[in-house]
Amino acid sequence: MKPPRLAHKLSGALANTILALALWGLASHSAAVETFTATTGADKSAKTKKSKQGKAPKPPTDKGSSENQAERDKRMLRECRGRPNAGACEGYAS
Repeated sequence: MKPPRLAHKLSGALANTILALALWGLASHSAAVETFTATTGADKSAKTKKSKQGKAPKPPTDKGSSENQAERDKRMLRECRGRPNAGACEGYAS
């Protein structure tokens, strides 16, 4: 009896993999369909009326570095001392 060729083994493994993926996809799809419940327009309006209690407060937003112009000028003079007058140090270097 002849042993099966490599191409035959690979095609069988490929077919098994495709079948397993198809069954897995079908199972996950059917689970999603079972958990779905339809609502009517009357159900939606009743739910929204019950749950409206007020708006949630907004989280605080970041205002940036919170450094004013005078503080920035002082910092730039300090950091740019002895550097070439170019880039961020333009106008601050001495």
